[in-house]
Amino acid sequence: SKLQLKTGDLDPRLFSRLRHLQKLDLSDNLLDRFPNSLTLPDLRVLNCNNNKLEDVTALKQFPLLEELTYENNVYLTLNDDYKVMFLLQNLRLLNGKDITKLANHVRRVNSRKLTSKVTAHWEKFFRDQLPEKYTAEQVKSIKKKFLQSVQTNVVYGPSSLSEFTRWRVKMIAEEFLACSLGVELNSDTEPEEKTDENEEESTESPREAAEDVAQVGDFSSYISNVTVTPSKRKRNHSKSSPGNKRSKSQASTEEEAEDVSAEPLHFLQCHSKGNSREDFKTQLWSCVFEPVLDSGARKDPIVSSSRTVATCGGESVCLIDCETGTVLKKYKVATEEFFSVAWTTLTMVISDSRKKAHNILAAAGRRGIVKLIHVAADFCYGEIKAHKKPIATVCFSPTQETHLFTASYDKRIALWDIGIPDCDYNFKASQLLVLETASIPLRIALVPTCPEQYLLAGCEDGCFAWNIKLDKGQKSRPFEAIFQFPDDESMTTSHRVDGLAFLNDDVVVSKSSKPGCIYLWSWSRSFDAKGKGCQRTMSAVILAELEWSTTDMSYLTLSTCPAKEYVFCGDEKGSVWMYNLSSYTPAWGSPKGKRSERRISPTQILKWPELRVNGEQPPEILVNNVVADPAFTYLVVLTSVNITAIWKKS
Repeated sequence: SKLQLKTGDLDPRLFSRLRHLQKLDLSDNLLDRFPNSLTLPDLRVLNCNNNKLEDVTALKQFPLLEELTYENNVYLTLNDDYKVMFLLQNLRLLNGKDITKLANHVRRVNSRKLTSKVTAHWEKFFRDQLPEKYTAEQVKSIKKKFLQSVQTNVVYGPSSLSEFTRWRVKMIAEEFLACSLGVELNSDTEPEEKTDENEEESTESPREAAEDVAQVGDFSSYISNVTVTPSKRKRNHSKSSPGNKRSKSQASTEEEAEDVSAEPLHFLQCHSKGNSREDFKTQLWSCVFEPVLDSGARKDPIVSSSRTVATCGGESVCLIDCETGTVLKKYKVATEEFFSVAWTTLTMVISDSRKKAHNILAAAGRRGIVKLIHVAADFCYGEIKAHKKPIATVCFSPTQETHLFTASYDKRIALWDIGIPDCDYNFKASQLLVLETASIPLRIALVPTCPEQYLLAGCEDGCFAWNIKLDKGQKSRPFEAIFQFPDDESMTTSHRVDGLAFLNDDVVVSKSSKPGCIYLWSWSRSFDAKGKGCQRTMSAVILAELEWSTTDMSYLTLSTCPAKEYVFCGDEKGSVWMYNLSSYTPAWGSPKGKRSERRISPTQILKWPELRVNGEQPPEILVNNVVADPAFTYLVVLTSVNITAIWKKS
């Protein structure tokens, strides 16, 4: 403050290095605007009092901003207050006043009213002007006329806010045209590619710093030149043609009974090899939502569930804010291909002997090494050379914060104690158990009622269970049970299980190589703990079958949202099959719970939108993984074409 600074004095090359800056005071200067690329990813408090600011829209580059003051900037008006309330989703205090309620009204009610007025204006005056088969030139012409007309004629709220209303109407109208006509949006700033300073670093160093990805304008880290036209869904779920179009407002299926509707929010291309925009080959494999810390820096004051998700694929791990589509952090190892990520919360001692909870991310893949990343510090503090062959999946114990399971192509599942790093990040990891598998383990799940006693694994050649209780002396253990499932005519143990998760404390959801079928079965009724000896064959007590794609494509995994009793599974056409099972679970939980006779159809199928990249549709799109946050607000879809799609439940 008080340095006679002008806009040109704010050097983006300097400011973009201030990754952890949370509070910035620029008061009493001569700033007339903000440069677009200051890139302060963690900025929470900004003071711009007594400057010469003329525009506030560049402040959208600080998505985590909570407190903002810009009093005594004579050119700023009430319209600018409304703009920042709309652009900054986390803003609580504006010029010293709590604006939470008003901001919610601006973002939701105001937006809803304006959207309906814009849509009505199109329907009444413009829809019939467009012929059935239209050229790009005709679209361009009608777009120009519509944007002029809608900004002049759509009026809402007091006249003192007319500038804000025009600004929002233009934005909504452009989004509407993009969805209904496939007209590409023009962002104010070109997406910039991040240059990786650490690209040349030795990949063996245990201290590889996580990278922040620069966010420039609305569309950075997004696929460049994208057109999205979501496609219409019909109740006939088994096979539907991908060619139909629909408007964005028709996101739910046509039956009113459907209880879920989701809108496509963001399409990100943030795992590209060498940051290439042409990379539509990198496979994305795993994503998991960050746990909410009681007093964590990234805890959102509005959203009770975390909206930050870690994703992995290719050489990188990304942290994404699902609401804004911002890539908050990116961590890269040039020679790695990451297959799995998992979170834990460690209570660490910080320098002055105080204890504080921090979220730690474990990431592993082709090299058989687990990287441990302290996310808030942007610091990969260590690694565990866990296996000599690739690691397919990792997961932490829900009860022992330092216990990590790693399942590898060496046909072993290892349990590690990763220890707790001290204030200098020294830590000691030790191997506690090795579980021998008959074939490669693909998915693992701890039994919710006894997570310290039993582990289930879906493998290349069946579904197995181990006793993992640590008071038994034996460190290397064979499996205790193998489960058999109905085949076409008989029961079989021999099948690939590439999807495995618990829906609740007892119901297991598993997907095997039997086409078109996902099984739900009871853990407690299938596993006989009283029997003696190892490697016993047990019949899975089937509760129901879910109807799914008839593809024979493997490794398209499933997930569950236990709090909402949902199962999700993607298919070979980019669609997500969603099953709401809340009406079935009470019967399955009763002692004499009967099997559901008919296959359960999906509640809804989210079709992959007609998404064009540089004017062309991407090739075959497989959904490798799909995960909802615990409250089922967001749905993150990972594909085989280096696209992360984020849907929001509406």
